[in-house]
Parts: sequence; C-alpha cells; structure tokens
Amino acid sequence: MTRKYNWKTGCDVEATLSVIGGRWKPILVCRLLGGRKRFSELCRLAPNATERMITLQLRELEADGIISRHVFREVPPRVEYEVTEMGRSLQPIIEAMQDWGRDFKKTRLVQESRARETEVARA
Repeated sequence: MTRKYNWKTGCDVEATLSVIGGRWKPILVCRLLGGRKRFSELCRLAPNATERMITLQLRELEADGIISRHVFREVPPRVEYEVTEMGRSLQPIIEAMQDWGRDFKKTRLVQESRARETEVARA
C-alpha cells in the first residue's frame, strides 16, 4: 500500500507530521520502540483508542515504512508489529516529545495548583 502525500507548505516539519502526526501514531511508535508487540498489546497500551483507529494508524505507519507487520500462520492468527530501521530513526524525536511533555505537565500542574490556592485564599 502506497500513501499519497500532499505537502502544501513545502516545510519539512509538514513532512514529519504527515508521518507521525495525530494522536495515536507517536504513541504507537513510542510503544513499539520498546520491542515487538502484538495488536492486542498495542490496544491495551492505548486504551482510549478504538481498535479501528489503531488499525488505521498502524496501516499508515506500515505504508510509510516506519513499522513492519509480521503475520504468523497459526490458528488463531497472530500478528506482531515492530519498528523498522527508518522507524528507529524517530527515537530521538519521540524521546524529545516525551521529555517536553513531562516538563509541560509538571509546569501546568504547578500552575493549576497555584491557581486553586489563590481561589481558596480569596474565598
């Protein structure tokens, strides 16, 4: 399956976002950087995503060469996913996103806590 790209801005960030943009793709790549996973494992690791959404995101990641899909001819069938070499090159980006997100959450929690304290002091 080949994806078609419609890069409108010419910005390289747009190309990156076309591959890992969205809510679930970075999370799926992050989980797969830890090693090969079965579909059901990925569903458990992203509990708010529907199975259909995970399937669609995995298909796009596979079409972009970020992950590979391994089908085992068993009954019941078993499918596993893992990052490719190209996918592994996303590791520094994903780790930077994790670090930034961790710092952002800390900052927001402190701000929210201070705001609550201010509201309580006014009451």
